[in-house]
Amino acid sequence: MRDVAALLPSLDEALERADLVNHSTLDRRDATRLAAWLPAERLTELGLTLKEGATWEPLEWSPETFREQFASDVAFGFKKALNQRGISASIMYEVVEMWLRVLGVRDQFTHSYAQYGLPLFKQVAVEFGLPNPIGDDTGTEREYADY
Repeated sequence: MRDVAALLPSLDEALERADLVNHSTLDRRDATRLAAWLPAERLTELGLTLKEGATWEPLEWSPETFREQFASDVAFGFKKALNQRGISASIMYEVVEMWLRVLGVRDQFTHSYAQYGLPLFKQVAVEFGLPNPIGDDTGTEREYADY
């Protein structure tokens, strides 16, 4: 099992590795996920701003807070893929890919979007010890297709 704590870079390096200039989701969900750790004055680095009068308290950049968000995003990706929600599953696939870039391991994982990204969600869940709702399946089985 891979250890998030051993892979997690500094926040500045995470921003660089995320490479949101070249990779960004349709709705910028990846940027908003990463923004949770940035102080308000750095949100513009991700092309984001606070609404007038809004307050902002960033999360502490730590293996614990990262793992919590990472696990949540993988679980949400599974949910959307299993419910055959194409756009939402695609966005979560891209978010999970961003987290893998942040950890510096993206190239070690499948690039298969078969069955709404299930092969990637499965591999990530197994490798990082996260819940895996498809068990021994690979995620490419026809039962997960919408045809």
